[in-house]
Amino acid sequence: MTPDQPQNTPPVPAGTGQKFERLVQIMAQLRAPGGCPWDREQSFDSIKPYTLEETYEVLDAIDRRDWDDLRAELGDFMLQAVFFAEMAAEQGHFNIGDSLDAINEKLVRRHPHVFGEESASTGTEVLKRWDQIKAEERKSKPKPEAEGLLDPVPRALPALVEAQQISSRAARAGFDWPDINGVLAKLDEERKEFAEAREMGTQEQIADELGDLLFVLVNLARFVKVDPEQALRRTNAKFRQRFGHVERRLREQGRAVPGTPIEELEALWQEAKR
Repeated sequence: MTPDQPQNTPPVPAGTGQKFERLVQIMAQLRAPGGCPWDREQSFDSIKPYTLEETYEVLDAIDRRDWDDLRAELGDFMLQAVFFAEMAAEQGHFNIGDSLDAINEKLVRRHPHVFGEESASTGTEVLKRWDQIKAEERKSKPKPEAEGLLDPVPRALPALVEAQQISSRAARAGFDWPDINGVLAKLDEERKEFAEAREMGTQEQIADELGDLLFVLVNLARFVKVDPEQALRRTNAKFRQRFGHVERRLREQGRAVPGTPIEELEALWQEAKR
């Protein structure tokens, strides 16, 4: 049994490799002379916004449990990787095959409890070993200066996701509260500091204290094993649903939200909750 064929792994659906090659060929044709003018005009930087958009469309389809939509969105998502790799190949940097080799080798290397002789019985053990292996990999790469534990986390991530990742990394290194009570105490402390900033501080100080409050909430989510990004997305969806109910009820009366007394809006909101 080879690492490419781990035991008890379901077979890859027939024709998957050929279908992926077809996608690569289509992208190459779109970028080739005589191909699509729009595709040929694109660059790494111009495609980045579409990559972010497709990422969120995948997440939205998952949240809605719309499997037909997710099937299509995952295709769009894969296209982004193929698009970037095609541009890299044109410039002589690498091709999509190199990217596939890299991820295959990385997955095998970072799962010694599956493809090697090591063992891991919990997700926490897996994450700890994953970080150790990543640290060993970084040591083999020349760096102009020492790299901190948080440096691998991209600064371009959405702020909530960045907070989640850097706080998790710091915690795994031992920089953490001993239990959730410490987080709750810190939440109270930051809430009071935010209230003080509202009373006496500048707008910049208010923003700083609000940021501290949000950061503690991310840590609270980590302690209760909730993804804060997904939790907020669920709340956003819930707010949309309830607000839509308020709008529909008012439309039935030939009215709209603007101009409706807040007391009546609140009553309709409570109705939506029920």
